[in-house]
Order: sequence, then C-alpha cells, then structure tokens
Amino acid sequence: MIPSSFVDVIVIGAGLSGLQAAVDLDKAGLSYIVLEANDRVGGKTLSVPSSSKSDGIVDLGAAWINDSSQKEMYALAQEFGFDLIVQRTEGLSLDQSNGTTHAIPYGQFGDFTDEQLADIVVILTKLQEYVDRSNLEHPHLGPDAEKLDSMTALEFARKEFGQGIAKVLVAILTRDLLGVEANELSALFLINYIKSGTGLANISSDRKDGGQYLRNEKFAIELAAKLAKKNIKLNSPVVKVTQDKKGCTVKTRRGHKYHSKKVILSVPTSLYPKIDFEPHLPPAKKELGYSTEPGYYSKSILVFDEPWWRNANLSGVLTSMDGLISFTRDTCVPEDKQYSITCFHVGQPGREWSQLSEQERKDTVLKQFNDAFGTVVDEVPKPINIIEKDWLKDPWFLGGPSPVMKPGLLTGAGKSIRDPFKSIHFIGTETSVVWKGYMEGAIRSGIRGAHEVIEVLD
Repeated sequence: MIPSSFVDVIVIGAGLSGLQAAVDLDKAGLSYIVLEANDRVGGKTLSVPSSSKSDGIVDLGAAWINDSSQKEMYALAQEFGFDLIVQRTEGLSLDQSNGTTHAIPYGQFGDFTDEQLADIVVILTKLQEYVDRSNLEHPHLGPDAEKLDSMTALEFARKEFGQGIAKVLVAILTRDLLGVEANELSALFLINYIKSGTGLANISSDRKDGGQYLRNEKFAIELAAKLAKKNIKLNSPVVKVTQDKKGCTVKTRRGHKYHSKKVILSVPTSLYPKIDFEPHLPPAKKELGYSTEPGYYSKSILVFDEPWWRNANLSGVLTSMDGLISFTRDTCVPEDKQYSITCFHVGQPGREWSQLSEQERKDTVLKQFNDAFGTVVDEVPKPINIIEKDWLKDPWFLGGPSPVMKPGLLTGAGKSIRDPFKSIHFIGTETSVVWKGYMEGAIRSGIRGAHEVIEVLD
C-alpha cells in the first residue's frame, strides 16, 4: 500500500514562490510538505557550471534583481551573504538592423533618424502616462482599462501612434519583457506588467533601480536549505487535488496521497489544466488555465577564456531585429574567472530558434554573434563552451518568464488570479502585484500565500 501523510499545508511547486511560502509556514510552526514535479528545486531559476576550466556558474533562468525596489530579494541576498554582481553598463553597444551593425554608446537607441528619435520620445512619454494612471493592484478598475483590454498591444500601438516606429518599439518591448509578439497579449496586460516593474525607465534598465541591475543565482538553493529535506518531495508531479469536509487530498503521479487542511498552489496558470481538481475550479480560474500562455524566453550562453569585449571597450550588449538572437548581456563573474555573454532568444525569433537541431542552433547563434561583433573587433574568439536552455521544451514550464493574458482576460477572469478557491490558495510570480514575472514577484507572492493560510489556520 502506498503511504499517505497528513500536514497542515501542502505546497505544490518548489520554485521561489513555493519555497518562500514553505519557509514562512515553517516559521509559523505549521507542518507542511512541498511537492515538486521536477528533479530539482528552483523553478525558473537554474544554474550550471560554466566550463571545466572555471569554478564559475552561469544562469539559465531568472538571474537579475536590484537593491532599491526589489526589497525582498535584496534582503535575501544579504541574509545569505551573497556577493551581487553589478551589471556592466560601460562601453559601446551594438545595434543590428536591416542587415547592418552599428556601434552606439551604451543605453542609446539604435540606428534611428532624428525624426524617429523624436517620435520615440513622444511614444514612450505617452506610454508612461498610461502606466502612471493605471491601477496597479486592480488593473480592471483603471480609467483606460476597458479600452486597453479590448485590443492587443500591437493594435494599441497602431491606434495611438500610427504605423511608424511605434510598431517596432512595442515589438521590442513585448519580446524583451515577456517573450511574446505584440499581437499576442492585451495592451492592458502590457501596461500593468510595466507598472508592476515600477515603470518603463526601470523595468528595462540594467542600471540602479532597474530590473537587470544585480545578478546572483543561488537563491532557491539557500531557501530550500532552510527547510527540512524530508519535507521536500522531488519528482512528484501532482495529478489531482480533492477538497471535501475533511480537508484536502493531493495525489501524485506515482500514486502517493497527501492530506492537509490547506493547499498552496505555486504553478503557472497555464499549467492548471494538468491537474484534476475536485470539485472543479471556478469558471474564472478554469479560463485562466486555458487562456494564458507563457512567452518564449530562452538563452544560449557563450563562455570565453577572457572578456575580450571588455578589452575592446564594448558593453557586451547586442540588440537585434534581424536574427534569432534578440539581445545579449555581459554575464561575467570575474572573481570566478567566468567570462560569458548571454544571448536571449525571445518571441517569434526564439520559437524559430527552438525548432532547429542542436547543431543548427549553435551554428546560427555563432554566425549572428560573429557577424555583429566582427564589425568592431578584428577577430571574434571562439567560445570554450556554449550552454543553452530551451524552457519551451521543459514540460513543467513550457516557456517563460510568466504567462501573458490576451484581450478581455484581465478585465474578466484575470480579476480572480489571487482569489483562493475554498482551501486552495494561488501564488506564483504572475499573481504578484509588483515585479510580476521577476524573482521579486515570486517571493512576494509566496509571502502573501503563506500569510493568507497562516491567518486562517490561526
């Protein structure tokens, strides 16, 4: 007979949000079990050795935080004694478009005419005005909510700004932030996502206050270390959650059953349909499960013997509308002699990259990379290692950084994203009010979910 266990709370998912919830439950003296489908903790955070020649590691998932508006992550970094690496923002960046590559000062826009640059300022100013007057916690109550949720981000760009540079700008935003094309998400969802990241200036910035300012990769491992090992069950995909008068019963694919008073569900909304709920989830929760889709967001990391681009006064940043690399970042850890540039494959170009064979993926990346950087250095060194992670092919994520909503969803079913259903409480970075899609959002949602449960059980 397969054994069963009874605890106060079952946490489903051992990503950052689930682990944080478990840590808070533990502090409150509640008994708990964390069930994780994967063979590791960490969810969309994942670190691996960079090469056999270095002690360094590289991040294949979420990696960046800041020390100003991401207070929970920064507090954890200090608690764990992490050395945080300031993102490189010095040197020239490369802009690749229409078959040519231009070197530009870091942080400047690409190869645009003066007229286009003036248009960009107008567009970004107006976009930020929409963000400023939107409702952060309840986006459906904002003054422009109905209008914005009736159209895609692409339709919004066309209606507000015409057919010019706005289309390109919004495409870059939706790809870089969410890994989707501008016609795949609601304009209201985009506005709310930007607001949750404290505005346009910060959400896309590598500088102080920005979403990509500091790096460290070991948060999930340290969080898990605060919990008893026996309470984390890996390789335990949940197939059924039953609620009745006695409480909750959670069944895993292997047939193990666990019983509890409460369940905290820490999986992306797009994976809700993988679990059989009894009674069924309410219509709004069901709709979220079937209507949200994760973006496409993957990485190829090129590891080198030395940071040759730094010696050439380059930032390591490449932005491209031409190839299957959409953008790159310097991801070196000099103290560990780990020298790398991470290439991001996002949105439609990312999906196209994903469909290639392993060798074709590497060849395509190297060709675009060498073509771009070869315009400013005599010879681009060969990487000593290429590491890639295709989150689309991971059955427990199917993409990243978090699911997006199509028009009509945020003013409809999306309103209930944080609402409990009987004894089930819902967390995960996409449910966070601030920094959704980021590690900060994941941690904050875990804190919220644990607080909801502790309040009821007390």
